[in-house]
Amino acid sequence: MPMQTRRVSKDLTSYLRLAIVAAQQAGRLLARYAGKPSTVRTKRSVVDLVTEIDRRAERLIRRILGQATPTFGFLGEEYGQRAQRSRYQWVVDPLDGTMNFVHGVPFFGVSIALACEQTPVIGVIYDPSRSELFTAIGGHGAWLNGKRIRVSATRRLSLSLLATGFSSRFRTRPQPYLEWFQTLERGSHSVRRLGSTALCLAYVAAGRLEGFYERDLWPWDIAAGMVLVEEAGGQVSDFRGRTVALAQGRLVASNGRIHRPLLQRLVRGRPPP
Repeated sequence: MPMQTRRVSKDLTSYLRLAIVAAQQAGRLLARYAGKPSTVRTKRSVVDLVTEIDRRAERLIRRILGQATPTFGFLGEEYGQRAQRSRYQWVVDPLDGTMNFVHGVPFFGVSIALACEQTPVIGVIYDPSRSELFTAIGGHGAWLNGKRIRVSATRRLSLSLLATGFSSRFRTRPQPYLEWFQTLERGSHSVRRLGSTALCLAYVAAGRLEGFYERDLWPWDIAAGMVLVEEAGGQVSDFRGRTVALAQGRLVASNGRIHRPLLQRLVRGRPPP
């Protein structure tokens, strides 16, 4: 991809390139086994799946990033946290969309972010099924396969296509998910449940979706996508419009133009705790 780097530090540029290499190598591994993992296990619930490929992909990413940046921290979905005395931490989901992956549905990807003092500054999301590479550096725009991307220009929630996700808690605690879904399905073009938070955020950045909302998320679900949406001109907040903390687990992302009415509908559907 062409590097928009005249005013980007050499360090951030090299870290972006490193993340791209790791994401693409992991993505090639995922592509080989989509729909045919040899082992499938559950984690926090019967719908929270993990395969041996998730773990192999994370080990691959850890090796690539760790060899080049041994002093950086690392937070991954499958093997947890490696703490280091550094301002920087890699935040990685080696396979976002495991349920889709297990069933051979081609909507899953690799998400890699670099956070500086808990604020994501680099985001890379790779979709191996479509060979789509979404990248962003804080303050320097968002890109898809080397071409600049921007959020949608749609100004009306009623004309917006939205996406959401239901967490593993949904089966035992279906509210407020169903209330939010019903409220927004009536107030927008439609609400999709696509199965990959990372790719949904990348799609908001690329203007394919106007908005996305979900709760009970993990840092690796959202870190890279947050950078992409903001660098594409969009807006990211919690359900009350406040700055998102990675550990908070609640996120609303939009093209910015529909953000306020989207938040209002979410609160009207059921005030978030």
